[in-house]
Amino acid sequence: MRTSNISTDGAAESSVLVDDNGSEEDYSYEEICQASPRYLQPGGEQLAINELISDGNVVYAEALWDHVTMDDQELGFKAGDVIQVLEASNKDWWWGRNEEKEAWFPASFVRLRVNQEELSENSSSTQGEEQGEDAGKHRQKHSENKDQMRTNVIQEIMNTERVYIKHLKDICEGYIRQCRKHTGMFTVAQLGTIFGNIEEIYKFQRKFLKDLEKQYNKEEPHLSEIGSCFLQHQEGFAIYSEYCNNHPGACLELSNLMKQGKYRHFFEACRLLQQMIDIAIDGFLLTPVQKICKYPLQLAELLKYTTPEHSDYNNIKAAYETMKNVACLINERKRKLESIDKIARWQVSIVGWEGLNILDRSSELIHSGELSRITKQGKSQQRTFFLFDHQLVFCKKDLLRRDMLYYKGRIDMDEMELMDIEDGRDKDYNINVKNAFKIINKSTEEVYLFCAKKQEDKVRWLQACADERRRVKEDKEMGMEISESQKKLAMLNAQKTNHTKSKGYNGCSVPPPHQSLHPIHQRHITVPTSIPQQQVFALAEPKRKPSLFWHTFNKFTPFKK
Repeated sequence: MRTSNISTDGAAESSVLVDDNGSEEDYSYEEICQASPRYLQPGGEQLAINELISDGNVVYAEALWDHVTMDDQELGFKAGDVIQVLEASNKDWWWGRNEEKEAWFPASFVRLRVNQEELSENSSSTQGEEQGEDAGKHRQKHSENKDQMRTNVIQEIMNTERVYIKHLKDICEGYIRQCRKHTGMFTVAQLGTIFGNIEEIYKFQRKFLKDLEKQYNKEEPHLSEIGSCFLQHQEGFAIYSEYCNNHPGACLELSNLMKQGKYRHFFEACRLLQQMIDIAIDGFLLTPVQKICKYPLQLAELLKYTTPEHSDYNNIKAAYETMKNVACLINERKRKLESIDKIARWQVSIVGWEGLNILDRSSELIHSGELSRITKQGKSQQRTFFLFDHQLVFCKKDLLRRDMLYYKGRIDMDEMELMDIEDGRDKDYNINVKNAFKIINKSTEEVYLFCAKKQEDKVRWLQACADERRRVKEDKEMGMEISESQKKLAMLNAQKTNHTKSKGYNGCSVPPPHQSLHPIHQRHITVPTSIPQQQVFALAEPKRKPSLFWHTFNKFTPFKK
Protein backbone atom coordinates (compact mmCIF):
# COMPACT_ATOMS: atom_id res chain seq x y z
CA MET A 1 0.00 0.00 0.00
CA ARG A 2 1.16 3.51 -0.78
CA THR A 3 0.74 6.76 1.05
CA SER A 4 -1.66 9.12 -0.66
CA ASN A 5 -2.23 12.84 -0.27
CA ILE A 6 -5.72 14.01 -1.22
CA SER A 7 -7.24 17.47 -1.51
CA THR A 8 -11.02 17.26 -1.57
CA ASP A 9 -11.71 20.76 -2.79
CA GLY A 10 -9.89 20.63 -6.08
CA ALA A 11 -6.48 21.82 -7.21
CA ALA A 12 -4.72 24.71 -5.56
CA GLU A 13 -5.53 28.05 -7.00
CA SER A 14 -3.37 31.08 -7.35
CA SER A 15 -2.56 32.71 -4.07
CA VAL A 16 -3.19 36.13 -5.58
CA LEU A 17 -6.33 37.62 -4.04
CA VAL A 18 -9.16 38.93 -6.16
CA ASP A 19 -9.42 42.69 -6.31
CA ASP A 20 -12.33 44.35 -4.53
CA ASN A 21 -13.42 46.06 -7.70
CA GLY A 22 -14.17 43.03 -9.85
CA SER A 23 -15.39 43.57 -13.40
CA GLU A 24 -19.13 44.12 -13.60
CA GLU A 25 -21.04 43.45 -16.80
CA ASP A 26 -24.74 44.07 -17.39
CA TYR A 27 -26.76 41.14 -18.72
CA SER A 28 -30.47 40.91 -19.40
CA TYR A 29 -32.47 37.94 -18.12
CA GLU A 30 -32.58 36.52 -21.65
CA GLU A 31 -28.80 36.87 -22.13
CA ILE A 32 -28.14 35.14 -18.84
CA CYS A 33 -30.39 32.24 -19.79
CA GLN A 34 -28.56 31.87 -23.11
CA ALA A 35 -25.13 31.60 -21.46
CA SER A 36 -22.96 28.77 -22.78
CA PRO A 37 -22.15 25.91 -20.39
CA ARG A 38 -18.50 26.64 -19.63
CA TYR A 39 -17.87 25.09 -16.24
CA LEU A 40 -15.89 22.41 -14.47
CA GLN A 41 -17.30 18.95 -15.12
CA PRO A 42 -18.29 17.00 -12.01
CA GLY A 43 -17.03 13.57 -10.98
CA GLY A 44 -13.28 14.23 -10.96
CA GLU A 45 -12.92 13.71 -7.23
CA GLN A 46 -14.79 10.38 -7.35
CA LEU A 47 -12.60 9.13 -10.19
CA ALA A 48 -9.41 10.07 -8.29
CA ILE A 49 -10.57 8.31 -5.12
CA ASN A 50 -11.57 5.13 -6.99
CA GLU A 51 -8.21 5.10 -8.79
CA LEU A 52 -6.42 5.26 -5.42
CA ILE A 53 -8.58 2.46 -4.05
CA SER A 54 -8.09 0.25 -7.12
CA ASP A 55 -4.31 0.82 -6.89
CA GLY A 56 -4.31 -0.69 -3.38
CA ASN A 57 -4.40 2.51 -1.31
CA VAL A 58 -6.49 2.70 1.83
CA VAL A 59 -8.58 5.89 1.76
CA TYR A 60 -9.99 7.33 4.98
CA ALA A 61 -12.60 10.03 5.51
CA GLU A 62 -13.40 11.93 8.67
CA ALA A 63 -17.00 12.82 9.60
CA LEU A 64 -17.76 16.54 9.61
CA TRP A 65 -20.98 16.04 11.57
CA ASP A 66 -23.29 13.30 12.82
CA HIS A 67 -25.22 11.08 10.43
CA VAL A 68 -28.20 9.56 12.23
CA THR A 69 -30.09 6.91 10.28
CA MET A 70 -32.74 4.24 10.88
CA ASP A 71 -31.88 2.49 7.59
CA ASP A 72 -29.84 -0.72 7.86
CA GLN A 73 -28.27 0.00 4.47
CA GLU A 74 -26.79 3.30 5.69
CA LEU A 75 -23.73 3.87 7.85
CA GLY A 76 -24.41 5.85 10.99
CA PHE A 77 -21.57 7.83 12.59
CA LYS A 78 -20.71 10.81 14.79
CA ALA A 79 -18.63 13.89 14.02
CA GLY A 80 -14.93 13.03 14.13
CA ASP A 81 -15.42 9.31 13.37
CA VAL A 82 -13.04 7.80 10.80
CA ILE A 83 -14.57 5.88 7.87
CA GLN A 84 -12.68 3.81 5.32
CA VAL A 85 -13.94 4.67 1.84
CA LEU A 86 -14.34 1.50 -0.23
CA GLU A 87 -16.12 2.87 -3.30
CA ALA A 88 -16.95 6.39 -4.50
CA SER A 89 -18.53 6.07 -7.94
CA ASN A 90 -21.67 7.95 -6.92
CA LYS A 91 -21.11 11.65 -6.18
CA ASP A 92 -23.78 11.72 -3.46
CA TRP A 93 -23.44 8.37 -1.68
CA TRP A 94 -20.20 6.48 -0.99
CA TRP A 95 -19.70 2.93 0.24
CA GLY A 96 -17.57 2.68 3.36
CA ARG A 97 -16.68 0.81 6.52
CA ASN A 98 -16.37 1.75 10.18
CA GLU A 99 -15.86 -0.42 13.26
CA GLU A 100 -19.44 -1.71 13.08
CA LYS A 101 -20.26 -2.50 9.45
CA GLU A 102 -20.05 -1.66 5.73
CA ALA A 103 -22.81 0.49 4.23
CA TRP A 104 -23.68 3.62 2.24
CA PHE A 105 -23.09 7.09 3.67
CA PRO A 106 -23.59 10.67 2.34
CA ALA A 107 -20.36 11.97 0.79
CA SER A 108 -21.16 15.55 1.80
CA PHE A 109 -20.99 14.62 5.49
CA VAL A 110 -17.25 13.83 5.45
CA ARG A 111 -13.87 15.25 4.52
CA LEU A 112 -11.10 13.06 3.17
CA ARG A 113 -8.09 12.77 5.42
CA VAL A 114 -4.99 14.49 4.13
CA ASN A 115 -2.53 11.85 5.39
CA GLN A 116 -4.11 8.54 4.51
CA GLU A 117 -1.60 5.99 5.72
CA GLU A 118 -0.08 7.40 8.88
CA LEU A 119 -1.55 4.63 11.04
CA SER A 120 -0.03 1.84 9.01
CA GLU A 121 3.31 3.62 8.80
CA ASN A 122 3.37 4.33 12.51
CA SER A 123 2.54 0.72 13.31
CA SER A 124 5.15 -0.64 10.92
CA SER A 125 7.78 1.63 12.41
CA THR A 126 7.54 -0.23 15.71
CA GLN A 127 8.30 -3.64 14.16
CA GLY A 128 11.75 -5.08 14.82
CA GLU A 129 14.49 -3.72 16.99
CA GLU A 130 16.77 -1.04 15.61
CA GLN A 131 20.11 -0.62 17.28
CA GLY A 132 22.98 1.82 16.92
CA GLU A 133 23.21 3.34 13.48
CA ASP A 134 19.91 1.75 12.26
CA ALA A 135 18.00 3.35 15.10
CA GLY A 136 19.46 6.74 14.24
CA LYS A 137 18.46 6.36 10.60
CA HIS A 138 14.97 5.35 11.64
CA ARG A 139 14.58 8.42 13.86
CA GLN A 140 15.72 10.66 11.01
CA LYS A 141 13.28 8.97 8.61
CA HIS A 142 10.45 9.31 11.14
CA SER A 143 11.19 13.02 11.57
CA GLU A 144 11.23 13.58 7.80
CA ASN A 145 7.96 11.66 7.50
CA LYS A 146 6.31 13.82 10.15
CA ASP A 147 7.50 16.96 8.35
CA GLN A 148 5.88 15.64 5.19
CA MET A 149 2.66 14.92 7.07
CA ARG A 150 2.61 18.48 8.41
CA THR A 151 3.31 19.78 4.91
CA ASN A 152 0.29 17.86 3.61
CA VAL A 153 -2.02 19.38 6.22
CA ILE A 154 -0.67 22.91 5.73
CA GLN A 155 -1.14 22.61 1.98
CA GLU A 156 -4.69 21.31 2.43
CA ILE A 157 -5.55 24.27 4.66
CA MET A 158 -4.11 26.72 2.13
CA ASN A 159 -5.68 25.04 -0.90
CA THR A 160 -9.14 24.69 0.61
CA GLU A 161 -9.01 28.30 1.79
CA ARG A 162 -8.25 29.49 -1.75
CA VAL A 163 -11.02 27.36 -3.22
CA TYR A 164 -13.41 28.63 -0.54
CA ILE A 165 -12.61 32.23 -1.49
CA LYS A 166 -13.39 31.32 -5.11
CA HIS A 167 -16.77 29.92 -4.04
CA LEU A 168 -17.59 33.07 -2.05
CA LYS A 169 -16.54 35.27 -4.97
CA ASP A 170 -18.75 33.25 -7.31
CA ILE A 171 -21.74 33.62 -4.98
CA CYS A 172 -21.26 37.39 -4.64
CA GLU A 173 -20.49 38.11 -8.29
CA GLY A 174 -22.31 35.25 -10.00
CA TYR A 175 -25.54 35.25 -8.02
CA ILE A 176 -26.00 38.35 -5.83
CA ARG A 177 -24.84 40.85 -8.43
CA GLN A 178 -27.15 39.46 -11.10
CA CYS A 179 -30.09 39.15 -8.68
CA ARG A 180 -29.81 42.83 -7.71
CA LYS A 181 -30.11 43.83 -11.35
CA HIS A 182 -33.39 41.96 -11.73
CA THR A 183 -35.57 43.93 -9.33
CA GLY A 184 -38.68 42.52 -10.94
CA MET A 185 -37.73 39.04 -9.74
CA PHE A 186 -36.24 39.74 -6.29
CA THR A 187 -37.01 42.17 -3.48
CA VAL A 188 -34.28 43.49 -1.19
CA ALA A 189 -35.83 41.50 1.68
CA GLN A 190 -35.74 38.27 -0.35
CA LEU A 191 -32.06 38.70 -1.19
CA GLY A 192 -31.31 39.40 2.47
CA THR A 193 -33.06 36.19 3.45
CA ILE A 194 -31.39 34.03 0.79
CA PHE A 195 -27.82 35.31 1.05
CA GLY A 196 -27.68 36.64 4.62
CA ASN A 197 -24.36 38.30 5.44
CA ILE A 198 -22.30 36.24 3.00
CA GLU A 199 -20.76 39.38 1.50
CA GLU A 200 -19.37 40.26 4.95
CA ILE A 201 -18.00 36.72 5.21
CA TYR A 202 -16.34 37.11 1.79
CA LYS A 203 -14.70 40.37 2.87
CA PHE A 204 -13.51 38.85 6.15
CA GLN A 205 -12.19 35.64 4.56
CA ARG A 206 -10.14 37.61 2.02
CA LYS A 207 -8.33 39.41 4.84
CA PHE A 208 -7.87 36.10 6.64
CA LEU A 209 -6.41 34.40 3.54
CA LYS A 210 -4.13 37.38 2.91
CA ASP A 211 -2.61 36.91 6.39
CA LEU A 212 -2.39 33.14 5.88
CA GLU A 213 -0.43 33.67 2.66
CA LYS A 214 2.05 35.90 4.53
CA GLN A 215 2.70 33.12 7.08
CA TYR A 216 2.89 30.35 4.49
CA ASN A 217 6.42 29.11 3.77
CA LYS A 218 6.34 28.09 0.10
CA GLU A 219 9.84 26.56 0.08
CA GLU A 220 9.38 24.56 3.31
CA PRO A 221 5.64 24.38 4.09
CA HIS A 222 6.16 22.34 7.27
CA LEU A 223 7.88 25.40 8.79
CA SER A 224 4.82 27.59 8.19
CA GLU A 225 3.49 29.39 11.27
CA ILE A 226 -0.24 29.94 10.65
CA GLY A 227 -1.58 29.55 14.20
CA SER A 228 -1.34 33.28 14.91
CA CYS A 229 -3.68 34.04 11.97
CA PHE A 230 -6.55 32.15 13.62
CA LEU A 231 -5.89 33.85 16.95
CA GLN A 232 -5.65 37.29 15.37
CA HIS A 233 -9.00 36.88 13.56
CA GLN A 234 -10.89 34.87 16.21
CA GLU A 235 -13.42 37.65 16.88
CA GLY A 236 -14.09 38.04 13.17
CA PHE A 237 -15.30 34.44 12.86
CA ALA A 238 -18.31 35.41 15.01
CA ILE A 239 -20.03 36.70 11.84
CA TYR A 240 -20.68 33.07 10.92
CA SER A 241 -23.22 32.90 13.73
CA GLU A 242 -25.61 35.21 11.89
CA TYR A 243 -25.18 33.30 8.66
CA CYS A 244 -25.77 29.88 10.22
CA ASN A 245 -28.81 31.15 12.11
CA ASN A 246 -30.22 32.58 8.87
CA HIS A 247 -29.51 29.49 6.77
CA PRO A 248 -32.74 27.53 7.46
CA GLY A 249 -34.78 30.58 6.40
CA ALA A 250 -32.62 30.89 3.29
CA CYS A 251 -33.33 27.26 2.40
CA LEU A 252 -37.06 27.82 2.82
CA GLU A 253 -37.12 31.00 0.72
CA LEU A 254 -35.03 29.39 -2.00
CA SER A 255 -37.21 26.28 -2.01
CA ASN A 256 -40.33 28.40 -2.56
CA LEU A 257 -38.71 30.27 -5.47
CA MET A 258 -37.47 27.06 -7.08
CA LYS A 259 -41.05 25.89 -7.50
CA GLN A 260 -41.18 28.33 -10.42
CA GLY A 261 -39.34 27.40 -13.58
CA LYS A 262 -38.10 30.91 -14.32
CA TYR A 263 -36.12 30.98 -11.04
CA ARG A 264 -34.59 27.56 -11.65
CA HIS A 265 -33.47 28.66 -15.10
CA PHE A 266 -32.21 32.01 -13.82
CA PHE A 267 -29.98 30.55 -11.08
CA GLU A 268 -28.61 27.88 -13.40
CA ALA A 269 -27.85 30.51 -16.03
CA CYS A 270 -26.03 32.60 -13.40
CA ARG A 271 -23.90 29.58 -12.52
CA LEU A 272 -23.00 28.88 -16.15
CA LEU A 273 -22.23 32.55 -16.88
CA GLN A 274 -19.84 32.70 -13.89
CA GLN A 275 -18.30 29.37 -14.99
CA MET A 276 -18.96 27.89 -11.56
CA ILE A 277 -18.57 24.20 -10.77
CA ASP A 278 -21.56 21.90 -11.15
CA ILE A 279 -23.20 22.55 -7.79
CA ALA A 280 -26.67 24.06 -7.38
CA ILE A 281 -27.06 27.38 -5.56
CA ASP A 282 -28.26 25.68 -2.37
CA GLY A 283 -25.00 23.72 -2.30
CA PHE A 284 -22.95 26.91 -2.63
CA LEU A 285 -24.91 28.57 0.18
CA LEU A 286 -24.12 25.62 2.43
CA THR A 287 -20.32 26.07 2.09
CA PRO A 288 -19.94 28.66 4.91
CA VAL A 289 -21.78 26.32 7.31
CA GLN A 290 -19.48 23.46 6.29
CA LYS A 291 -16.39 25.66 6.50
CA ILE A 292 -16.83 26.76 10.11
CA CYS A 293 -17.28 23.09 11.06
CA LYS A 294 -14.16 22.11 9.15
CA TYR A 295 -11.64 24.46 10.81
CA PRO A 296 -11.42 22.57 14.16
CA LEU A 297 -10.89 19.27 12.32
CA GLN A 298 -8.10 20.71 10.16
CA LEU A 299 -6.37 22.30 13.15
CA ALA A 300 -6.68 19.08 15.16
CA GLU A 301 -4.91 17.21 12.37
CA LEU A 302 -2.26 19.93 12.08
CA LEU A 303 -1.65 19.83 15.84
CA LYS A 304 -1.16 16.06 15.58
CA TYR A 305 1.83 16.57 13.26
CA THR A 306 3.26 19.62 15.03
CA THR A 307 5.92 18.69 17.58
CA PRO A 308 6.08 20.57 20.90
CA GLU A 309 9.46 21.91 19.78
CA HIS A 310 7.95 23.53 16.68
CA SER A 311 7.79 27.34 16.88
CA ASP A 312 4.10 27.26 15.96
CA TYR A 313 3.03 24.54 18.42
CA ASN A 314 1.55 26.77 21.14
CA ASN A 315 -0.30 28.96 18.65
CA ILE A 316 -1.75 25.96 16.80
CA LYS A 317 -2.88 24.45 20.09
CA ALA A 318 -4.54 27.73 21.09
CA ALA A 319 -6.04 28.15 17.61
CA TYR A 320 -7.59 24.68 17.77
CA GLU A 321 -9.29 25.48 21.09
CA THR A 322 -10.38 28.87 19.77
CA MET A 323 -12.01 27.53 16.60
CA LYS A 324 -13.63 24.70 18.52
CA ASN A 325 -15.18 27.29 20.84
CA VAL A 326 -16.25 29.46 17.89
CA ALA A 327 -18.08 26.51 16.32
CA CYS A 328 -19.56 25.61 19.70
CA LEU A 329 -20.81 29.16 20.27
CA ILE A 330 -22.39 29.31 16.81
CA ASN A 331 -24.17 26.02 17.40
CA GLU A 332 -25.40 27.15 20.80
CA ARG A 333 -26.76 30.41 19.40
CA LYS A 334 -28.55 28.52 16.66
CA ARG A 335 -30.03 26.09 19.17
CA LYS A 336 -31.15 29.01 21.34
CA LEU A 337 -32.84 30.75 18.41
CA GLU A 338 -34.80 27.60 17.56
CA SER A 339 -35.66 27.25 21.24
CA ILE A 340 -37.07 30.77 21.65
CA ASP A 341 -39.55 30.25 18.81
CA LYS A 342 -40.98 27.21 20.59
CA ILE A 343 -41.00 28.96 23.97
CA ALA A 344 -42.83 31.98 22.51
CA ARG A 345 -45.51 29.71 21.04
CA TRP A 346 -45.80 27.95 24.38
CA GLN A 347 -46.32 31.23 26.27
CA VAL A 348 -49.15 32.48 24.04
CA SER A 349 -50.96 29.17 24.62
CA ILE A 350 -51.02 29.75 28.41
CA VAL A 351 -54.31 31.26 29.61
CA GLY A 352 -54.08 34.41 31.75
CA TRP A 353 -50.36 35.08 31.38
CA GLU A 354 -49.17 37.92 33.64
CA GLY A 355 -46.04 40.04 33.85
CA LEU A 356 -42.98 40.03 31.60
CA ASN A 357 -42.71 37.77 28.58
CA ILE A 358 -40.79 34.58 29.29
CA LEU A 359 -38.20 35.56 26.65
CA ASP A 360 -37.29 38.74 28.54
CA ARG A 361 -35.13 36.58 30.79
CA SER A 362 -35.12 33.01 29.46
CA SER A 363 -34.17 31.24 26.25
CA GLU A 364 -34.49 27.50 26.90
CA LEU A 365 -36.64 24.99 28.74
CA ILE A 366 -34.60 22.73 30.99
CA HIS A 367 -37.21 20.52 32.66
CA SER A 368 -40.96 20.25 33.21
CA GLY A 369 -43.39 18.09 35.13
CA GLU A 370 -45.96 17.92 37.91
CA LEU A 371 -45.19 18.70 41.54
CA SER A 372 -47.23 19.35 44.67
CA ARG A 373 -46.59 22.77 46.12
CA ILE A 374 -47.16 22.84 49.88
CA THR A 375 -48.46 26.10 51.35
CA LYS A 376 -47.60 27.40 54.84
CA GLN A 377 -51.04 26.25 55.94
CA GLY A 378 -50.11 22.71 54.92
CA LYS A 379 -52.40 22.69 51.86
CA SER A 380 -51.20 20.72 48.83
CA GLN A 381 -51.59 22.36 45.39
CA GLN A 382 -51.04 20.20 42.30
CA ARG A 383 -49.27 22.30 39.67
CA THR A 384 -47.39 21.83 36.40
CA PHE A 385 -43.93 23.40 36.58
CA PHE A 386 -41.66 24.59 33.77
CA LEU A 387 -38.01 25.23 34.64
CA PHE A 388 -36.33 27.70 32.29
CA ASP A 389 -32.98 29.40 32.67
CA HIS A 390 -33.42 32.10 35.35
CA GLN A 391 -37.04 31.30 36.27
CA LEU A 392 -39.49 28.57 37.28
CA VAL A 393 -43.04 29.01 35.94
CA PHE A 394 -45.99 27.11 37.40
CA CYS A 395 -49.45 26.60 35.94
CA LYS A 396 -52.74 24.91 36.81
CA LYS A 397 -54.51 22.45 34.54
CA ASP A 398 -58.14 23.05 33.58
CA LEU A 399 -60.45 20.63 35.43
CA LEU A 400 -62.35 19.67 32.28
CA ARG A 401 -59.78 20.29 29.57
CA ARG A 402 -56.59 18.83 30.97
CA ASP A 403 -54.64 20.07 27.95
CA MET A 404 -55.30 23.72 28.89
CA LEU A 405 -53.01 25.52 31.33
CA TYR A 406 -53.65 28.62 33.45
CA TYR A 407 -50.76 30.83 34.56
CA LYS A 408 -50.30 30.85 38.37
CA GLY A 409 -46.92 32.44 38.98
CA ARG A 410 -43.14 32.21 38.69
CA ILE A 411 -40.05 32.02 40.89
CA ASP A 412 -36.80 33.92 40.22
CA MET A 413 -34.11 31.22 40.24
CA ASP A 414 -31.23 33.72 40.36
CA GLU A 415 -32.04 34.48 44.02
CA MET A 416 -32.66 30.88 45.07
CA GLU A 417 -30.75 28.02 46.61
CA LEU A 418 -31.81 24.37 46.55
CA MET A 419 -32.25 22.13 49.60
CA ASP A 420 -32.87 18.37 49.60
CA ILE A 421 -35.34 17.26 52.30
CA GLU A 422 -35.36 13.84 53.94
CA ASP A 423 -38.63 11.90 54.18
CA GLY A 424 -40.43 12.47 57.47
CA ARG A 425 -41.72 15.41 59.48
CA ASP A 426 -40.59 18.83 58.25
CA LYS A 427 -39.85 21.16 61.19
CA ASP A 428 -40.64 24.38 59.26
CA TYR A 429 -44.06 23.25 57.96
CA ASN A 430 -44.79 20.79 60.77
CA ILE A 431 -46.12 18.14 58.38
CA ASN A 432 -44.95 14.76 57.11
CA VAL A 433 -43.38 14.94 53.65
CA LYS A 434 -42.08 12.43 51.10
CA ASN A 435 -39.89 12.98 48.04
CA ALA A 436 -39.59 16.64 49.05
CA PHE A 437 -37.19 19.51 48.35
CA LYS A 438 -37.14 23.23 49.07
CA ILE A 439 -36.23 26.34 47.10
CA ILE A 440 -35.18 29.18 49.42
CA ASN A 441 -34.84 32.88 48.54
CA LYS A 442 -31.39 33.96 49.77
CA SER A 443 -32.48 37.60 50.17
CA THR A 444 -35.93 37.34 51.74
CA GLU A 445 -35.54 33.81 53.17
CA GLU A 446 -38.93 32.93 51.65
CA VAL A 447 -39.30 29.13 51.41
CA TYR A 448 -41.06 27.04 48.74
CA LEU A 449 -41.74 23.38 49.58
CA PHE A 450 -42.35 20.86 46.80
CA CYS A 451 -43.16 17.14 46.78
CA ALA A 452 -42.73 14.79 43.83
CA LYS A 453 -44.82 11.67 43.27
CA LYS A 454 -41.80 9.36 43.01
CA GLN A 455 -38.23 9.38 44.28
CA GLU A 456 -36.87 9.30 40.71
CA ASP A 457 -38.97 12.39 39.87
CA LYS A 458 -37.43 14.23 42.80
CA VAL A 459 -33.91 13.24 41.68
CA ARG A 460 -34.63 14.56 38.18
CA TRP A 461 -35.84 17.89 39.57
CA LEU A 462 -32.79 18.27 41.81
CA GLN A 463 -30.51 17.55 38.85
CA ALA A 464 -32.47 19.93 36.62
CA CYS A 465 -32.12 22.78 39.14
CA ALA A 466 -28.38 22.16 39.31
CA ASP A 467 -28.25 22.11 35.48
CA GLU A 468 -30.10 25.44 35.35
CA ARG A 469 -27.47 27.17 37.48
CA ARG A 470 -24.62 25.63 35.48
CA ARG A 471 -26.10 26.63 32.12
CA VAL A 472 -26.69 30.21 33.26
CA LYS A 473 -23.03 30.38 34.26
CA GLU A 474 -21.86 28.83 30.97
CA ASP A 475 -23.99 31.20 28.89
CA LYS A 476 -22.50 34.15 30.71
CA GLU A 477 -18.96 32.86 30.13
CA MET A 478 -19.67 32.27 26.44
CA GLY A 479 -21.32 35.67 25.97
CA MET A 480 -24.52 33.92 24.91
CA GLU A 481 -27.19 36.57 24.32
CA ILE A 482 -30.27 36.71 22.13
CA SER A 483 -30.94 40.15 20.68
CA GLU A 484 -34.07 42.07 21.63
CA SER A 485 -35.15 42.18 17.99
CA GLN A 486 -34.99 38.38 17.75
CA LYS A 487 -37.05 38.00 20.93
CA LYS A 488 -39.68 40.48 19.71
CA LEU A 489 -39.86 38.72 16.33
CA ALA A 490 -40.36 35.34 18.01
CA MET A 491 -43.21 36.69 20.17
CA LEU A 492 -44.81 38.48 17.22
CA ASN A 493 -44.77 35.32 15.08
CA ALA A 494 -46.16 33.28 17.97
CA GLN A 495 -49.02 35.73 18.54
CA LYS A 496 -49.89 35.72 14.83
CA THR A 497 -49.93 31.93 14.78
CA ASN A 498 -52.04 31.78 17.92
CA HIS A 499 -54.51 34.34 16.52
CA THR A 500 -54.96 32.21 13.40
CA LYS A 501 -55.52 29.06 15.44
CA SER A 502 -57.93 30.76 17.84
CA LYS A 503 -60.47 31.14 15.03
CA GLY A 504 -60.91 27.40 15.11
CA TYR A 505 -59.02 26.37 18.24
CA ASN A 506 -58.18 22.73 18.56
CA GLY A 507 -54.64 22.98 19.87
CA CYS A 508 -53.24 22.32 23.30
CA SER A 509 -50.62 23.94 25.50
CA VAL A 510 -47.91 21.33 25.16
CA PRO A 511 -44.53 22.26 26.61
CA PRO A 512 -41.55 22.75 24.29
CA PRO A 513 -39.44 19.61 23.81
CA HIS A 514 -36.70 19.38 26.43
CA GLN A 515 -33.27 20.50 25.36
CA SER A 516 -30.77 17.71 25.93
CA LEU A 517 -27.50 19.54 26.57
CA HIS A 518 -24.18 18.35 27.92
CA PRO A 519 -21.63 20.39 29.86
CA ILE A 520 -19.81 22.97 27.81
CA HIS A 521 -16.62 20.92 27.41
CA GLN A 522 -18.68 18.06 25.97
CA ARG A 523 -20.83 20.08 23.61
CA HIS A 524 -20.41 19.02 20.01
CA ILE A 525 -18.40 21.29 17.75
CA THR A 526 -20.88 20.60 14.97
CA VAL A 527 -24.54 21.34 14.69
CA PRO A 528 -26.54 18.94 16.93
CA THR A 529 -28.66 16.19 15.32
CA SER A 530 -32.06 17.02 16.79
CA ILE A 531 -34.75 17.22 14.12
CA PRO A 532 -34.98 21.05 13.98
CA GLN A 533 -31.18 21.40 13.75
CA GLN A 534 -30.94 18.77 11.02
CA GLN A 535 -32.90 21.10 8.74
CA VAL A 536 -29.71 23.14 8.37
CA PHE A 537 -28.14 20.30 6.45
CA ALA A 538 -31.25 19.17 4.60
CA LEU A 539 -29.73 20.42 1.35
CA ALA A 540 -26.39 18.74 1.99
CA GLU A 541 -27.78 15.24 2.32
CA PRO A 542 -29.02 13.47 -0.84
CA LYS A 543 -32.78 13.05 -0.96
CA ARG A 544 -34.25 9.71 0.03
CA LYS A 545 -37.73 8.26 0.28
CA PRO A 546 -39.76 9.47 3.32
CA SER A 547 -39.42 7.16 6.30
CA LEU A 548 -42.56 5.83 7.97
CA PHE A 549 -40.72 6.10 11.31
CA TRP A 550 -40.24 9.85 11.05
CA HIS A 551 -43.79 10.35 9.77
CA THR A 552 -45.12 8.63 12.88
CA PHE A 553 -42.66 10.45 15.14
CA ASN A 554 -43.58 13.86 13.78
CA LYS A 555 -47.25 13.38 14.69
CA PHE A 556 -46.24 13.42 18.33
CA THR A 557 -43.61 16.16 18.10
CA PRO A 558 -44.63 19.32 20.04
CA PHE A 559 -44.80 22.52 18.01
CA LYS A 560 -44.16 20.79 14.73
CA LYS A 561 -44.01 23.23 11.89
